[in-house]
Amino acid sequence: MRTIQVNIPDSVDLKDYDFSMIIASKLYEDAKLSAGQAAEIAGLTKRAFLEILGKYGVSIFSNSIDDLQSDIANA
Repeated sequence: MRTIQVNIPDSVDLKDYDFSMIIASKLYEDAKLSAGQAAEIAGLTKRAFLEILGKYGVSIFSNSIDDLQSDIANA
């Protein structure tokens, strides 16, 4: 796993945990990471990560029509 360093101004009033969640949830939302991979970045279990995604404005449901049709076909 790669490690990156980001310099954040002191005026940004967020905890390190929130930065990790923002990055992980955005990469999950953009389908760059699986839920498990994103949870690992955030330091959470997959279940805990999925349960708090809404707080960061991310749905656990795909917005893709193809994904929806696939889910319906496999239901």
